[in-house]
Amino acid sequence: MLGWILRLVIGFILLSLLMVVIYRFVPPPITLTQLGDVAQGHLVNKSWMPLSRMDPDMARAAIAAEDGNFCGHHGFDLKAIEKAYQGNQAGKKLRGGSTISQQTAKNVFLWQGRSYLRKGLEAWFTVLIEHIWGKHRIMEVYLNVAETGIYTYGANAGAQRYFHHDASHLTPVEAARIAAVLPQPEERAAVDPSGRVLRYGNRIQGRIGMIQRGGYDRCLH
Repeated sequence: MLGWILRLVIGFILLSLLMVVIYRFVPPPITLTQLGDVAQGHLVNKSWMPLSRMDPDMARAAIAAEDGNFCGHHGFDLKAIEKAYQGNQAGKKLRGGSTISQQTAKNVFLWQGRSYLRKGLEAWFTVLIEHIWGKHRIMEVYLNVAETGIYTYGANAGAQRYFHHDASHLTPVEAARIAAVLPQPEERAAVDPSGRVLRYGNRIQGRIGMIQRGGYDRCLH
């Protein structure tokens, strides 16, 4: 029995390493989340765009919205995790402390939902992509697999859906609105936003210049 368990563990390690190495060079063909949409009969809208072609403000907006210390950590932001834990313990609205690296690991290799098993696997894949992919590739994959609308994945598909042009030339307003949708793509719209979404988008837009001036996107150059 112990021998079989050991073989399974070694097999998983080797398979996960192989997948991460392949996806270092090849766009992930489909994710489990996208497969779920397809299984329900929905058409998945996605359009891969290399980070080198994407407007730099899109990555800056993602950093401003999701992970301000993206270029400074090695996959995990302990301060953000502690802050999220304290907020949740205080009874505030449940929030996570996941970095863009963790979200990328989850989106590409795992399933949605909350469980200790998934979080453990997420940590494993986060370590792998940080060491094998590097920051530039992590951001590139993130901005191509993150859900930016109902059955819509990636910043380029989101730009085409909302603004009728690709993500190679986004205004700061457009980039900020796509980033504002990322936490809850099924409930938020980048076109004619209102209320919290509008205010959140405006805050992100205001931070884009700060991200650039402060060099918070330095690892992407």
